[in-house]
Amino acid sequence: MNVQMVLDVMRESFIRILLVAGPALVISMAIGLVISIFQATTQIQEPTLTFVPKLVAIFLTLILGGNFMINILLNFTKSIFKMIAGL
Repeated sequence: MNVQMVLDVMRESFIRILLVAGPALVISMAIGLVISIFQATTQIQEPTLTFVPKLVAIFLTLILGGNFMINILLNFTKSIFKMIAGL
């Protein structure tokens, strides 16, 4: 195993991390932005107000995109195991 292989695996793993965690993070950020705008306009400054909507949005994102996320992780794991077996 050389340095280039390690760098390729790291690059692929970072791409997979972004693909798997990205949708949930983007949804959470969008919900947080909408709720913060709502809080600023109504002057309701309750810190726990953002928790439940974000939790529900992330839960729905994981339900809807879970199959996609699992497939990405499974394919990456299979490629890693093939690479290990080839060493």
